[in-house]
Amino acid sequence: MGAYIFRRLALMIPTLLGILVINFIVVQSAPGGPVEQMIYRMQGHGAESATARFSGGGSETGESRQGARGLPPEIVKRIEAMYGFDKPAHERFWEMLTNYVRFDFGESFYRNATVLDLILEKMPVSISLGLWSTLLIYLISIPLGIRKAVRHGSRFDVASSSIIVMLYAIPGFLLAIMLIVLFAGGTYFSWFPLRGLTSPNFDELSLFGKIVDYFWHLALPLTAYTISGFATLTMLTKNSFLDEINKQYVLTARAKGLDERRVLYGHVFRNAMLIIIAGFPAAFVSLFFAGSLLIEVIFSLDGLGLLGFEAVVNRDYPVFFGTLFIFTLIGLVMKLISDVVYVLVDPRIDFQSREH
Repeated sequence: MGAYIFRRLALMIPTLLGILVINFIVVQSAPGGPVEQMIYRMQGHGAESATARFSGGGSETGESRQGARGLPPEIVKRIEAMYGFDKPAHERFWEMLTNYVRFDFGESFYRNATVLDLILEKMPVSISLGLWSTLLIYLISIPLGIRKAVRHGSRFDVASSSIIVMLYAIPGFLLAIMLIVLFAGGTYFSWFPLRGLTSPNFDELSLFGKIVDYFWHLALPLTAYTISGFATLTMLTKNSFLDEINKQYVLTARAKGLDERRVLYGHVFRNAMLIIIAGFPAAFVSLFFAGSLLIEVIFSLDGLGLLGFEAVVNRDYPVFFGTLFIFTLIGLVMKLISDVVYVLVDPRIDFQSREH
């Protein structure tokens, strides 16, 4: 197992490198980068602030010369130097890699803060949404999926499946809007706050008051996350248990006179949960990073999803590549952890022998 883990860790390096190379080529070739935007502003759109920023010193070589008409060439070169685009692309990429090895992701072009500080600042919001929603989804989906498998074909199974399909068909952002309209002062009730993770007087509250206030603000975002995310896991759990229940070893255990509960949780559970464990990293990373953007925007939560989206829109390359690197690294590590847990749950699995 140790050799397998070492090889997987070694494979993370070319994987990260390949993802960064592809995104670097795509992003650098896209129009509307920071140099072009600065030139646009200096030609009459926010010229005073742009000139003040540019005069402080110096980051995309060859970026849209059409936008530079009317500006002296030396001004354009100084703008390129300010954003680091006075160097060839391969030099910029190599410099980025050497900095990333030290976990130095540079400074945002527009926020006057380092990328790492921005990520740490936005992390609590995304952790709150991703962690609690994942926990709720698993706490609901696994027991419900097991019960549906045990009572397969019953009225409960049919009715719950109908409800699950209906909830799954509702997009998360649409459900979030419906919750705001119904419960956050949109039209009917004003039971929950509309924005933020805490109240303005959060620091003045007692410990219990802070906990209540925190989950009071999380109630609607978590509901939107959980309802739109638990359907797939519920059906996956049900099908996994159904597949195991119909196997010969379960029939043998029942023939020996074992209690049904012992058969289910002593024999079936461990085997059926393997596929659920394997899907946990992907589900967590998806909820933690990719799935947070629309919910964060709708509920005015300033987290990593919104940070990454704004970085793409504004061509804030340090923030974009820094968050991409961290998200990819976390995803690869979580996948490795799932393989290790696979072996811990079922020692019969041997990844190392399968590689030969």
